[in-house]
Order: sequence, then structure tokens, then C-alpha cells
Amino acid sequence: MDDHPQAISVARALEALAKGSLALEGAMPFSSNYTLLARVEHEDVELLAIYKPRRGERPLWDFPKGTLYRREAAAYVVSECLGFGLVPPTVVRDGPYGVGMVQLYIANDEDAHLFTMLKEGGYELRMRQMCVFDYVINNADRKSGHGLKGLDGRLWAIDHGICFHYELKLRTVLWDFMGEPLGPELLTALCHLRTCLDTQNAAVQLLDEFLAKAELRALRRRIECLISSNAFPDPGPGPNVPWPPV
Repeated sequence: MDDHPQAISVARALEALAKGSLALEGAMPFSSNYTLLARVEHEDVELLAIYKPRRGERPLWDFPKGTLYRREAAAYVVSECLGFGLVPPTVVRDGPYGVGMVQLYIANDEDAHLFTMLKEGGYELRMRQMCVFDYVINNADRKSGHGLKGLDGRLWAIDHGICFHYELKLRTVLWDFMGEPLGPELLTALCHLRTCLDTQNAAVQLLDEFLAKAELRALRRRIECLISSNAFPDPGPGPNVPWPPV
């Protein structure tokens, strides 16, 4: 069975996630919202996925009700437009409990998270990409446990339900690079994302469905801010680290 994206192409994974049958395997532990493990079958592809239905979302005072699943999908679109490939393939579709987010399940080292990977070393580029990505999507909850180490050692980013607010709410455990220059590779990625937004390519058109107009305007402002500053952001005056941090 294809449990991780290395086994199949991203295109085939997305097609299976969007069109395949969805059989629930059980609930994922330690989740604040209703998070289910599902088995997806489509043609000759069989894989595991995470299914988060809209109806299982816990209401939040600062995010519109019933929008978290769309933010998860928007995060995948942005990650792909940046060329980072941080977020597992993600789609919005109907399921046993109604519309929700369906994301490719990443088989992972359950003892690893961002802090352990920082200590281990070898992840600096991916961590820098994640810092840029989190600022761009305005991630309000980058806990250490929201970074997975795939069985092949690859770093993945998950849990992006509380992102893209039009007010700055960045909370992350990754402040290791603050104030440092972004460098040409990250600047090129940001400029490519800006071009994608300007030209409204097919992937970016999905953002119009997933996000409010004010959130899209704020997204553009954050991209321009990083490009003009050419530096990793500093913490703002408000809370800037999620709790618990892991």
C-alpha cells in the first residue's frame, strides 16, 4: 500500500485523494478537532489519509466558523507555489461526515519533532523554508509536533487550520533565524509565489475559494514585506510562541 508520497507521484496522490473511496479507520489521538484516519482507494492506488470534516471543527473566537479545513488546503497550495513541498498533498472533498480536508498521511518517526530535528542537524534549509512559509501563511500554531520526520528522513509540515488570518498572529517555535538575510533561493521562491498570485494560475485560483478577500490582501502584504526586507521576521509584540510548544 502507498502510505507516503514517495511511493507515487503527487498528481496521482491528489487524484486518489479527490476521487477515491474513503473508508474510516479510526480517530487520531490528541487532536483538538475531529481528525480521522482513512483508507483511500482509487483505481490501482491505495493509501492512508487524514480526514478533517468541517462539522468536527471546534469553534474559535478569532477565526470564522467552519473555515479551518479550507485553510489547510490553502496552505498546501501556497507551499506548492513556493516550491517548498512542505505540506502533504491536500484536497477539499466530501466524506462520511460531510465536506472537509483530506490530506495524504505521512508515515513518520513518532519520537521526532522540530526540536529533535534541530538538535540532530541536517534540516537547516527545510527549517528556513518553514519559517518563510509560516510567515507567509500567518501560522498561529507552529508547534514542534507540527513538523513530522518521514520514514525517509524528510521534514513535513502539518496542521494549518489556524492560518491566513488578516491580522498578524504568527506563533511559532522557530525563531532561530530571525533577522538573518533570506538569501537568493528564498527570495526567488517568494517572487514566484507573487507571480502566481498576479497571474492567477489554476492552483492559485483555488485560494479565491478557500480564503476571504481580506485574507488574500493580507497574504499579498506579507509576501511583499518579506521580499522588501529580505530578512527573516522578528517576533511581534504579542504572544509569539504557541502553547504547549510541542
